[in-house]
Amino acid sequence: MADQRTQADEQDTWIPDDEWEAIVANVPLVSVDLVIRHEGGVILGLRENEPARGEWFVPGGTVLKNETLTDAVHRVADEELGVDVTIESRLGTFEHFYDTSEVEGVDSKHYLATAFEVTLDDDTLEMDAQHSRLEVFGPPYENLHPYVERYLQALE
Repeated sequence: MADQRTQADEQDTWIPDDEWEAIVANVPLVSVDLVIRHEGGVILGLRENEPARGEWFVPGGTVLKNETLTDAVHRVADEELGVDVTIESRLGTFEHFYDTSEVEGVDSKHYLATAFEVTLDDDTLEMDAQHSRLEVFGPPYENLHPYVERYLQALE
């Protein structure tokens, strides 16, 4: 599970599983989410892991220690999609509460997610293991995860 890291002096370091479990169990996670405008809609990925497994969701990830939010947006775009993005706007910070987690023994997750409206600098997307599919969803947006719906309302 050791897939969480911090950034110290430009060096990534892994957080040991037991420490990550304590963090997820006790602290809200700071994250960025990318609302990617593309072809008149937004790109969503079908999630393969918790939280929100089986849901269409925006790409996103936790912010690393000593990483700015905008740097996190570019890193997440590269890691999850294999592309760089242009930040068009900051949609705000949203609270996400999940009654599930990928951490064994922890039954919930809390995120403070700052959402950014972005556009792709390149149309060649490479999916990561978190998503089984990527698709463009256009208006009217229906039957999406409530947190995704909030982001789409913020775009209006």
